[in-house]
Amino acid sequence: MFTGLVEETGRVVEIVPGAGDSVRMTLETGIVADGLSIGDSVAVNGCCLTAVAIEGRRVSFDLLGETVRVTSFHDVKAGSLVNLERSLAVGQRMGGHFVTGHIDGVGIVRSLEREGDDYVIRVQAPAELRKYLVYKGSVSIDGISLTVAGVEGDSFHVCLIPHTMEVTNLHTRKAGDRVNLESDMLAKYVERIIEARGQ
Repeated sequence: MFTGLVEETGRVVEIVPGAGDSVRMTLETGIVADGLSIGDSVAVNGCCLTAVAIEGRRVSFDLLGETVRVTSFHDVKAGSLVNLERSLAVGQRMGGHFVTGHIDGVGIVRSLEREGDDYVIRVQAPAELRKYLVYKGSVSIDGISLTVAGVEGDSFHVCLIPHTMEVTNLHTRKAGDRVNLESDMLAKYVERIIEARGQ
């Protein structure tokens, strides 16, 4: 479980093909490596991955072919910046919102523009996710806990403070880029309860 409060960005060092369609991705990290052990979970661009090798500040993860196919990792390459967050510890303050690290789908950045002191990112969402996007609701974009500021047709937008732009990889995003999306888990539970009552 994660909070969606990105601790730092890491840089992809290499991506090495494995058996079948799987790959091993190695990142250069900072504080995320502190106290990290093999087997620990890390949200990488919002996707819950397991650390399989640690050498100093370099941490490696194995990605199944399915993970690469259904996330934006298909576009990641050596030199890419990725958002990192260690899993939530018991007793830790809960900022952001509950983020599971299970990506629901991939969105397409429509635009990222500065508006006054802040920024606005507009993202086209897959059809199956749009029902979970509501004004003032929570959404995770590349693992960042954000608040939906508006929903328009097949897209939604969120407002970003300069700090978010500085400490995440969003400053590297441009129109056409793919981003990992995770909708609010509470909305999915409510939907399932309503469906069960109707059966």
